[in-house]
Amino acid sequence: MGSDSLKKPLLLSDEVEPGYVKNPSLLKSSLKWGLKLVMWVIFIAWVGLIFLYPGEIGKEFVDKIIQATRGSVFDLSGSLFLAFSAPILLIAILAVAHLIISGEEVFDKKSIKKPGFRLWTFPVLVDGPFGVVSAAEFIGIILFVVFVIWAMYAYTLRNLNLFIKFEVPDADKGRFLLEMTGLRMGMLGLLCLIFLFLPVSRGSLLLRLIDIPFEHATRYHVWLGHLTMMLFTLHGLFYVIAWAMKGTLVKEILEWKRVGIANLPGVISLLAGLCMWVTSLHPVRKDYFELFFYTHQLYVIFVVFLALHVGDFVFSIVAGAIFIFMLDRYLRFCQSRTTVDVLSAKCLPCGTVELVLSKPQSLQYNALSFIFLQVREFSWLQWHPFSVSSSPLDGKHHLAILIKVLGKWTGSLRDSILSMSETEQSNVTKTTITASVEGPYGHESPYHLMYENLILVAGGIGISPFLAILSDILHRVNDGKPCLPRRIMVVWAIKKSEELPLLSTINMESICPFFSDKISLEINTYVTRESEPSLEEGKVHVASNSSCPFSGRSMSPLVGTGNNVWSGLYVFISTVGFIVLMALLRIFYIKPYDVSTWWYLGLLLIVCMVASVVIFGGVVIGLWHLWEKKVSAKVEEEDNDRTKDETVANKYSSQKNVESSTIVQYGTRPDFKEIFATTNRKWGNVDVGVFVCGPPTLQSSVAKEIRSHNLRRQLHDTIFHFNSHSFDL
Repeated sequence: MGSDSLKKPLLLSDEVEPGYVKNPSLLKSSLKWGLKLVMWVIFIAWVGLIFLYPGEIGKEFVDKIIQATRGSVFDLSGSLFLAFSAPILLIAILAVAHLIISGEEVFDKKSIKKPGFRLWTFPVLVDGPFGVVSAAEFIGIILFVVFVIWAMYAYTLRNLNLFIKFEVPDADKGRFLLEMTGLRMGMLGLLCLIFLFLPVSRGSLLLRLIDIPFEHATRYHVWLGHLTMMLFTLHGLFYVIAWAMKGTLVKEILEWKRVGIANLPGVISLLAGLCMWVTSLHPVRKDYFELFFYTHQLYVIFVVFLALHVGDFVFSIVAGAIFIFMLDRYLRFCQSRTTVDVLSAKCLPCGTVELVLSKPQSLQYNALSFIFLQVREFSWLQWHPFSVSSSPLDGKHHLAILIKVLGKWTGSLRDSILSMSETEQSNVTKTTITASVEGPYGHESPYHLMYENLILVAGGIGISPFLAILSDILHRVNDGKPCLPRRIMVVWAIKKSEELPLLSTINMESICPFFSDKISLEINTYVTRESEPSLEEGKVHVASNSSCPFSGRSMSPLVGTGNNVWSGLYVFISTVGFIVLMALLRIFYIKPYDVSTWWYLGLLLIVCMVASVVIFGGVVIGLWHLWEKKVSAKVEEEDNDRTKDETVANKYSSQKNVESSTIVQYGTRPDFKEIFATTNRKWGNVDVGVFVCGPPTLQSSVAKEIRSHNLRRQLHDTIFHFNSHSFDL
């Protein structure tokens, strides 16, 4: 195969089966674009209202909504819910329809575009508190900063007008200004809180709609969390200073009003938020992860006492986003209750563990997905994120992960597997591993297939997701499925040569015979802490392997890229159930008995939200589960040879199948400036997707060189696109 054929995308080659390349119908395209337009209009109007609300224009608009809907059964809380919460719930419901209509994304000729810059993949900030920030993320940060500055300016003007309106005496002006500023800070914190819960909804339909993977969304949650807690802290601090000036600090803190803002619940909510905030700071989170994880469960206290603090009508402003989080959290809870078969467990000589987990055929994922794993023999509370190391095309009924042994939890896992391997050779009672899984989470579409040229940069165990990418590409090339990548370069930095056998966990020749004739693959490995090859290099290391008893327990397909129809029913019926419960509660309890206690109404709102998710959503989940069992049983009948269909225990091979593509360098680190310059000379004017999985220093080094190259590139130079795949809770 000549060099010209390598430049030609596989999509357009004769090897691709015609059935895979198809264009959507006009009706389908029209519906998709129509839904997308409606969602954009709703979203822009919603964000515009939130942005303008601190000013007079926004306040007047909300007042008009209140006046127009005041006579409804939901009263003032319903009006604020309609303005601030209903739009995001409506977008979530429309997202279901859009995902159902879209179905499985199919490549077409439009996927191939001329080389150009993209906001999401152009790194702007590299060294700083935010880590590597793309141009699109930088624009988002700027917009939030502008919003906060504008809101503080608008609220300050409104506070100064209150001096004139209420004719505040000079002696009380300082205290009055502190209280009003504290009030405005609290309101601004609530507006930011609307966005705080959306990114952390791991399997959210909204994240799937805009195709943001959870590992990226987590960063936005962290940024928003810092901003929100800073505003709430200032909110409480200003009030504490004002009360101290008045000499009523203790009395005010302990006050729990029947009508009006209840101070004590607010203090409890703020203390819970401060505990989460302090333990989420990077030094604490890095060295005391379990402390961070457990204190973060205080979000329940934070939300409940916030509702008691402000009452139902103010809490309605943030209720929509919190309700979406509740939907996602309950779904994850139901999924994680299922125990999953560990089909095989291996301890590799390089200090890495591989687990192969059972999954149903209906559970879909892509090669850049994460799962959260719990092993109940070690802890019922600890959940750890891991990249998937297998391709969805490796087999219908299993999913694999690679785990580097670094700490106490991973060390216990390795010891258990070694113990299981030893007991298999004797008649001793066998040790077992009981696993539970959340996920998989990841991009809705396999965006690693959107580039004709790939550079995969990994540090240590960061090679794991790239093994999945390579397997996915090789399967697609071999099967004639749409797949753009034709040139792939792997840059892998490891500390010691004992990690080299990780590459042999993928048998390229068995997946795609003569793959070197179909794709250009180059693997550059850098062993940084050894100056020369070890004496044992080239020796085949045997992994300690343990097979586990199979009982038919697979992952639950409720989360991740689950069934769009059932996901939509879950969201829609739960939302309708919430509205119905609130209406019934107001008709038959609140209005007849004249319930007017603010904190109690806030509690009733929380109860209705939880009840609608558990009762109405629970019915959908139950039916969904029964449907999945029926489908799985039908699939099993049609595929009794599942063990013959996919090889799980024997996917290892010697390194011979990758030796021809691998270059190993000792005692040196990757020189990304030289790597990108060489690639630019060889590949020319093309888009190159650069995927990085490794420590922050590795990401920064790669992002810095990409930014430098792209800024000074000539007309016919390569354009590099930065894509991070490093997960950090």
